[in-house]
Amino acid sequence: MIGVDLGGTKLLGGVLDSSLGVHVRLQRDVPLGADGARGGREDGERVISTLVALIEELRAASPAPVRALGIGVPCLLDPAREVIEMAVNLPLRDLPLRARCAELLGLPTYLDNDANAALLAESRAGAARGAGDALMLTIGTGIGGAILCGGSIYRGAGGGAGELGHMVIDEDGPPCQGNCPNHGCLESLASGSALAREALRLARSTPDCGLGRALAAGRKITGPLVTELAHDGDQAARDVIALIGTRLGVGLASLVNIFNPDVVVIGGGVIAAGEYLLAPARSVMRGRALAPAVGRVKVLRAELGAESGMIGAALLALVESGMAVGAELQ
Repeated sequence: MIGVDLGGTKLLGGVLDSSLGVHVRLQRDVPLGADGARGGREDGERVISTLVALIEELRAASPAPVRALGIGVPCLLDPAREVIEMAVNLPLRDLPLRARCAELLGLPTYLDNDANAALLAESRAGAARGAGDALMLTIGTGIGGAILCGGSIYRGAGGGAGELGHMVIDEDGPPCQGNCPNHGCLESLASGSALAREALRLARSTPDCGLGRALAAGRKITGPLVTELAHDGDQAARDVIALIGTRLGVGLASLVNIFNPDVVVIGGGVIAAGEYLLAPARSVMRGRALAPAVGRVKVLRAELGAESGMIGAALLALVESGMAVGAELQ
């Protein structure tokens, strides 16, 4: 089977067997056109074209026939029409992605929110193994979210539950990004995009720090660069990541109070910062959440790392198509 994680900036796809072993991996940039995140028709077709080309490459490289395809997308889905209603950080709106891919590829195709797919994988083979109630935040360009309730992914009345990144943590905060109309969302303050913005601000105001020197040398200030400098010992980079972690902790306190989970799994590209991010997040969460709710909850790094969404998409295809778990390559 093939699993594809369609992110805000990249596509990650793989050929997996039914034991979730990855046999082939491919990554491509997501093509964004002039319509930006608003979602023009041409943008949607461009994304479909790139997605189909990636899947065809994976299919050609697979050591056995591919029987099903799963795709995780950071979007709000209409489960009745199987249509992407809208995405915050991608130019996708009213797009029948599942039907188009099934038609073009001739494969049984299954679609879900990318964070739902990631939590599905982590609950089966990662940090949420054995948990009946869990949350996941995927922190990258934006912040995706998913809820495991009583062992099952909770999708809400219309399929749109789990948008944890769009919980407001600052009523007077900055405008959220992309197609979100809100202000002060967790995504606007604690995503990879927010990390890059805060780091650029610090680089400009403190030219003698590692971030400032990187900016002066012509390097683009990105989340991965901030993480790299933090691991290399730059205190300014560590301070910026701690700021993002503190904001994350504010959001986690509310989520823990509301859902009382066994575990909160943090995934996405920003998790490369490791404990520089998670330690302040845990500290703030424990200082703000109600004692009974926070008593036993664990905040853990995604064990499957950046591949949790891809693996979860393949697992979705495995489960929905009724294939046997643990059989030969599917």
